[in-house]
Amino acid sequence: MKVISTDTAPAAIGPYSQAIIHGGLLFVSGQIPIDPATGAFNSDDVVEQTKQCLANIAAIATAAGTDISRTIKTTVLVRDLSKFADINAAYGAAFRAPFPARATFEVSALPKDAQIEIDAVIALSDD
Repeated sequence: MKVISTDTAPAAIGPYSQAIIHGGLLFVSGQIPIDPATGAFNSDDVVEQTKQCLANIAAIATAAGTDISRTIKTTVLVRDLSKFADINAAYGAAFRAPFPARATFEVSALPKDAQIEIDAVIALSDD
């Protein structure tokens, strides 16, 4: 296993890694909408928070030598599933077909009171 850590995404806020490489895959820990430049949420808007989560995942993927376009699977945790259409539009703009597999869950709370958290499994190559 190889640990991936980059300053272009928020630092881990607990006993976990930003990402781990194992077996040709990059396992990205759940990203909340922290702007790495400020250490704060980028917005209170769930769409902007979604975009920041995906930007953080993209930055970690780049640090690992891959790209968000190679995402195989994501898990999306949201505090308010009634906003899913807006979240889905922002999410969809970050990917092209074939789209990653995805699971989405509504949860009662997220770290730092975020509205959304996204994790990802990303291939290191197109093989």
